[in-house]
Amino acid sequence: MRSLYTALIHVLRPFAFGVVLWRGLRNRGYWEGLGERFGFGPQLLAAPTIWVHAVSLGEVTAAAPLIRALRIRHPRMPVVLTTATPTGRARARSLFGDSVDARFIPYDTPGSMRRFLGRVRPGLAVIMETELWPNLFDQCRRRGIPLVLANARLSPRSVRRYRRFGGLFRTLLSNGTMVAAQSAEDADRFLAIGAVRDRTHVIGNVKFDVPVDPEAARRGRELRSGSWGARPAWIAGSTHAGEEEPVLRAHAELQSVAADALLLLVPRHPERFDSVAELLRRRGVRFERRSAGTDLKPETQVLLVDTVGELAALYAAVDVAFVGGSLVPVGGHNLLEPAALGVAVITGPYQSNGWEIAQLLERAGAALQVADAPELAAALKRLFADPEGRQAIGRRGREAVEVNRGSVQRLLGLIDTVI
Repeated sequence: MRSLYTALIHVLRPFAFGVVLWRGLRNRGYWEGLGERFGFGPQLLAAPTIWVHAVSLGEVTAAAPLIRALRIRHPRMPVVLTTATPTGRARARSLFGDSVDARFIPYDTPGSMRRFLGRVRPGLAVIMETELWPNLFDQCRRRGIPLVLANARLSPRSVRRYRRFGGLFRTLLSNGTMVAAQSAEDADRFLAIGAVRDRTHVIGNVKFDVPVDPEAARRGRELRSGSWGARPAWIAGSTHAGEEEPVLRAHAELQSVAADALLLLVPRHPERFDSVAELLRRRGVRFERRSAGTDLKPETQVLLVDTVGELAALYAAVDVAFVGGSLVPVGGHNLLEPAALGVAVITGPYQSNGWEIAQLLERAGAALQVADAPELAAALKRLFADPEGRQAIGRRGREAVEVNRGSVQRLLGLIDTVI
């Protein structure tokens, strides 16, 4: 089965590389480190290393407390952080500078993985969340590299998909892989596809341990006092194609009762900035681009955030945060970032990327779920009409984050048993 998988990856690899080159026309970050996608890159002289893989920006942010703790616990072991996207790589560099070797994960072919592992020589591999790559796992097994699936999660749909591959994933997970699952349900799903029971543990979600950046909070306060002052302000963070339209309809409805309301619109992917700007023009929305760096005009209805790395500060600068990827079937993004800042949170119905977090916040009265533009507009009206209730939701969110911290320490304890 793995031979068939490998043959398929070899066939698809040129197309995947073509997508990278095409996306680079809009975002030149895709053209950085092209050789790394085939396992090339600098040879690290110090060994062994700790290799952490976090697929994209959100996972890199979630991995940050773990990486910092590993560097303190094992100061003689350099850390290599791989990601699949330019935004993830940029986030890694902004968090760690040159203290961590940030590079792209290679395509999952035996040759690419052999070259990569030969260059970084890890003594431990930590794979964040749900990145089950057969040749990656096989090459780690062949080299005797301990492998930990950290903050591991698996949806019911994924279980059904992995089972179609017969014993492929059962073989991978039964070869000593440590699974540190987010929840008991996730642990059971990994057991169902072949994980070993005595190497499968529930540690909680390390995203709760991501600290509130005091600089981001300070910057948020500055933005609020200097750029839009007392105007009612809300943010739609990390939006995807198909979400901007209902968000803009909800904002127009909010303006029927709060004419000076401001929306901060933050598309998830930089390559969509221009298309979202064109959408705003077509709809006749008065907007400004964050990259222009100018003060907002009083008549501005929407601030299009076409910059990267400011989301935390922007969450801290608004009254209400809608977190995107949840009105379309993407699976949602990190609700904890605004909740930890004490901001009232709204999410859509698609939450497969973090349904446990969404359920926890909703049960705590710290988040509202909406299904569409009318429900989003109604929630916004209700929150802006009731400042005390809105602030209470924010407080409950901050408290929910605080009481669920501690997953990183539990994960470090498991890593100590295998490193």
